[in-house]
Amino acid sequence: MTKHCLFIFGRISLFILTIFNTPMQGIAQAADDWKLEKMPADLETDFALSALPPQLRSAATVYLLDPGKGYYISRKGTNGFVCFIARTEWEWAEFRPDVATPISYDAEGAKTIMPVYVDVAAMRASGKCTPVQIRDTIIARIQRGYYKSPSRPGISYMEAPMMRVYTSNNPGNNNVASVSMPHYMYYAPYLTYSDLGLDSGSTLEPFLVNPDAMVLGDGEKGPYEYLITPLNEAETAKIRESGQSLLKRLKDYKPYFKVESIMNGHH
Repeated sequence: MTKHCLFIFGRISLFILTIFNTPMQGIAQAADDWKLEKMPADLETDFALSALPPQLRSAATVYLLDPGKGYYISRKGTNGFVCFIARTEWEWAEFRPDVATPISYDAEGAKTIMPVYVDVAAMRASGKCTPVQIRDTIIARIQRGYYKSPSRPGISYMEAPMMRVYTSNNPGNNNVASVSMPHYMYYAPYLTYSDLGLDSGSTLEPFLVNPDAMVLGDGEKGPYEYLITPLNEAETAKIRESGQSLLKRLKDYKPYFKVESIMNGHH
């Protein structure tokens, strides 16, 4: 039966969530696959903070996920950096219980990129929307300029010793794995491989990544593109060694968090 999908979404303004209802035509979510299990707060906090270099963690803002409501500020920071665990990747238009990616943003990324994650989490938490409805809502908002691309260069640190992510940059491939690939992501809106003098199959670093472009129908271009630089083997080994306690806690919590491989690329 066709119904209105009433969804609750958050729009960050100085990281204060304003909750309100917006109608969207579609088929209401019938199953309960939208439900996520709440991670233990101490584990989620440490996992989120692991995205940041150690010197930035104590003064960073930490967001935790309430599966029934969305993201909330667990700890307010002072250095402009935010960190959280991404549990839903809207481009893939599916609800999974096992995606968990520690992400951090500087002040610019927190202002322009993180609101998408916040809105997606709130829509999923409402239980009123299908994954396709969420995807189409985000696409529509990007196309009409509701979400803004970064206005200046910036960085997203992703130095966690493990992340459970989609292994392809193509939303048509929904394989997920627990991998170790500490890396940096630099904002590169609308950049293309040709701008870098490379073809799209290049294996040279840095990598250019934007799954949004695959669903926006604009080739390689998109507002939330990143240039990705993996840390070298020595740095990666150091992070994995210092993160052994966290890795064990994650594996004990959910066996699928056991690291399966070390990757040389993200998504």
